[in-house]
Amino acid sequence: MSAATDRLLAAARARISSVDPDEAARLRAAGATFVDTRPAAQRAEFGEIVGAVVIERNVLEWRLDPAGEHRLESIDHERPIVVFCQEGYSSSLAVASLVDLGLADVHDLTGGFAAWSAAGFPTEKKETL
Repeated sequence: MSAATDRLLAAARARISSVDPDEAARLRAAGATFVDTRPAAQRAEFGEIVGAVVIERNVLEWRLDPAGEHRLESIDHERPIVVFCQEGYSSSLAVASLVDLGLADVHDLTGGFAAWSAAGFPTEKKETL
């Protein structure tokens, strides 16, 4: 990454809540919504977290903006939201954007899907035809 990208990422991470896989699992058990921002190719190659809502990164803010006309009504903004990508970089920037939109209980999964999987938490790989 470039120095500018490193600074942007560090600034975002300094002002957001990041949770490790164990804490994310506790939030999930308490009713948190998991949001998978990875593209379809990564989900197909590496697998998915069962029950996660897929909202690709390019439309995340529109789908989760509490005041937006395109928000997903199925997302309960009164419950925690845990956002993840493959390794935890783009999700940090995404969570910073969501905080700017006014979401208070939103968290970045440190290390992303890779960390969740490495910690032994359940994932699934869907069969493709």
